[in-house]
Amino acid sequence: MKAIRVHEYGGPEVMRFEDVPLPEPGPGQIRVRQRAVGVNFIDIYFRTGAYKAAQLPFTPGKEGAGEVTAVGAGVSGFKIGDRVAYGSAEGTYAEEPVIAAAAAVHVPEGVDDATAAAMMLKGLTAEYLLHRVYRVKPGDTILFHAAAGGVGLIACQWAKHLGATVIGTAGTPEKAELAKAHGCDHVILYREEDFAKRVREITQGKGVPVVYDGVGKATFPASLDCLSPLGTFVSFGSASGAIEAFDIGLLAQKGSLYAIRPTLFTFSSQRPVLDAMAENLFGAVRSGAVRIPVNARYPLAEAQQVHRDLAGRETTGSTVMEP
Repeated sequence: MKAIRVHEYGGPEVMRFEDVPLPEPGPGQIRVRQRAVGVNFIDIYFRTGAYKAAQLPFTPGKEGAGEVTAVGAGVSGFKIGDRVAYGSAEGTYAEEPVIAAAAAVHVPEGVDDATAAAMMLKGLTAEYLLHRVYRVKPGDTILFHAAAGGVGLIACQWAKHLGATVIGTAGTPEKAELAKAHGCDHVILYREEDFAKRVREITQGKGVPVVYDGVGKATFPASLDCLSPLGTFVSFGSASGAIEAFDIGLLAQKGSLYAIRPTLFTFSSQRPVLDAMAENLFGAVRSGAVRIPVNARYPLAEAQQVHRDLAGRETTGSTVMEP
């Protein structure tokens, strides 16, 4: 089969489209003929070595969807021919990878493969952010950075459906319009405006109870200035670079704030929780409350260009690669 292989950490050019042996699933694993592969910023972190792979060479990728072609020993709940999707697997930049059955969920009727592949990591992230880290409720006003990004477009729609007033940030007028079309009531152009000041203006000085920040370095510590007393700062990514030298005393100075750095992998590590999260996500998508914008499709062989576009913030919504 064909797969993307990384033999050394580095830029997009280190990803090679190679022939590799078709793997056999071991205990607790399934093999999937993928119809679509999801693309996420975490893939860049692993490619560059910001996050270390278990070994070199390795195949990147966490997300995908397709059809089960083989089942390993001890696996229950999946059989050959089942449609599955996953957002926390390993090595999905491949035609037919072996993944842990614990990472997979069944794809219901009415959800196509590209949508399923595009929604799992980002959609499950939105699920735990809005329903588990801070439970968004009617009447809340929230701030979501990078509102036109993959997680942002899903989360802003969902938060609006939950009854929140949604403030988003975006880098360009075009992205601002996209965010408005996906649930944002207010969009701040963070490169041109002081977003903390604008949040205070929008909320009449009160601030917001929660800030969801997947940007990192470029939006910190100003994100803390957007929060009301006892508010929650949720740092779930670092697209602009990692937050450095975090001084926990800032949380006291700015209103007895809470701060959390959650990950999808923690929330999805227990099967009952993953199933509940997936059911919630698929329900929101099938009802029409949340639309999954698949705004770019590439062949798997063009993974280098996909990473260049993603790192350059040239993408909106979700990108999928097709083996």
